[in-house]
Amino acid sequence: QVQLLESGGGSVQAGGSLRLSCAASGITYGRYCMTWIRQAPGKEREGVARISTDGITTYADSVKGRFTISRDNAKKTLYLQMDSLNPEDTGMYYCAAAADWRTWCTARRIGAEFDYRGQGTQVTVSS
Repeated sequence: QVQLLESGGGSVQAGGSLRLSCAASGITYGRYCMTWIRQAPGKEREGVARISTDGITTYADSVKGRFTISRDNAKKTLYLQMDSLNPEDTGMYYCAAAADWRTWCTARRIGAEFDYRGQGTQVTVSS
């Protein structure tokens, strides 16, 4: 059974930082590209960042220079370091996995499709 378990969300003031984690099980982790996706109330789902099986990263313009995605294949864990947070970053953050042979792993649009997704962790940024 595949499980992606996010943690690390919370409430923070603008300008603050959070680090999200996503622990994976039930998949051959090293063969999946991993993505962070967020969803805010009333807004479309947005792919935030993606990391390939060999560590190549891609970011949405809205988070470039502020967020850093990384992965530890030995621990089967995905991370998202979020700095200089602002209220527009508020939302539910999900990690998602796509098999590395999928074209989704190199698609221009981050996180549009995936094989598995976690239940999410809430991030709230106050001004």
